[in-house]
Parts: sequence; C-alpha cells; structure tokens
Amino acid sequence: MIRRFALLAAAMLLAGAALAQVQLPSAGGDAPPKAAKPTGDSKPAEKKDAHPAGVASILGKTLKLNGVAGSLTLSKGDNDAKDKSLKIEKLTLSGEVISNPSQKCEITIAADGAMAAANEGSPDGLPRYAADIPACPLSFDVVTGGIIVPPQTRACVFQAADCQASPSGVWGPDTASLAEETKAIAKDRSRSEASIAESLKILGKRSKGAAAELDKEQSDFNAMRDETCRDYQGEAVHGFCDARLTGARAALLRKQAAKAKKDE
Repeated sequence: MIRRFALLAAAMLLAGAALAQVQLPSAGGDAPPKAAKPTGDSKPAEKKDAHPAGVASILGKTLKLNGVAGSLTLSKGDNDAKDKSLKIEKLTLSGEVISNPSQKCEITIAADGAMAAANEGSPDGLPRYAADIPACPLSFDVVTGGIIVPPQTRACVFQAADCQASPSGVWGPDTASLAEETKAIAKDRSRSEASIAESLKILGKRSKGAAAELDKEQSDFNAMRDETCRDYQGEAVHGFCDARLTGARAALLRKQAAKAKKDE
C-alpha cells in the first residue's frame, strides 16, 4: 500500500545566472538580398526564446524517475522572452515510509501557483536549473527529452508526512513513449560517443599523465552509467538513459576541450 501526501510550499522566485545568447555563424556565399520594407499587413517579428536549446523537448511533458517513479512537469518561467527560468508545475516523489521502510510513500510538492526553477547557466555543458524546495532543494541538467538530477548525499526527509525520497537519477518518458524513438536515440548515443573520443584526444595531448587520468575518468563514468541506467524501465529496449548520460558526458568534455584549446 502506498501512502500519499501533499505538501504546500510557498511560491519562490529565484535569481538565475544569465546565459549569453549563442551567435550562429552566417553561411558562406553571396550576401542575401535586402529585405523588403514591411507593409502595414506585415506580422511583427517573433520574440526569440531565451531558453537554451533542448529545453523545448521537456516542456509540458510528464517526466518520471527511471521512466516509472514519481512525476515532474515543467513549463516556461514567464511570458517575457528574456526570462530564462522554468516553472515546476507538478512534482511527485516516490519514496519509503520513515517509520516503516518496507512501505512505500509518495509526496506531492505543490505551491500556490508553480515553483520557480532558476537558470544557472551551463557549468558542465548542459542547461542547469535549480529550485529552492523546502526539505528538498532540486538542481538538474536538461537533456533531450529529460533531466538529470545529480546524486545526493542524503534523501529528502518530510517528517510531517513520515516519508523520505530522493530525486536523484534520470527523469524521462516511460517505455511506451519511447517505443518509436529507439533509432533516433541510438544515433544520438553514437554521435555523443564520437564527440567524447574527439574531446579525449584533444585533452589527452596535454601530457601522458593527463591521458592516463582521462582514461580512468572515462572508465569510472562507464561504470556509473551502467549502474544508474540499470533501473530505468525498458532500458534494454530503448537505451534512453544510456544515451542521455553519454550526451551529458560529451557536453562536459566538449566544454573542457574548448577551454584547453583556448588556453594553448
């Protein structure tokens, strides 16, 4: 039997670290013709979305930890095009009863409105957000179709509800939702593996010691990925967790490699 509880948390506004706008290089060739002057019937230019690439893939979707537990729904933080924050519309954590760990429990964290998740830039190569949830601060990186919540030293404890839970891990779609995406997921993983190999090649040129350390880090990552994704529902079929963690590793190494080349 699962005990279910609902908590009301005060609405929070968090100040996010601003992300620099990405400038796309112009294509080569002849200069494009001058644009015609707008007429009275012309539509106003659409506002650019301030959110980083990849965020659109999770908005309004129901994400689950390991594709099966709890639920998380996110939306854009504001109608203002300059607002980079997200809103947590719903967050349910699945855990265990503190007084009787053999029993399962669920905590639904809600607010008078949605909770703000502030943008914190891309410290490890992926868009990062953080929400100051009482008893359970939440920080996560956005990947295509899901989020990654880093490991926590201890579970979130909700004493009043006699329930404890941890949001750590990969949140994404369930197996049924991923049934038609297996080929695309496999291609994503292949591209990430190639990116990792290229970045390791660049970073390993610094010294023999650096190359050896990178080999160890990569081996540790592979072990962590296998252990983390073991619990994702239907992982052997779709490989979603594996591909997204590999993509996160690729993003981190690309950032490190870019810095290394800049410092040369």
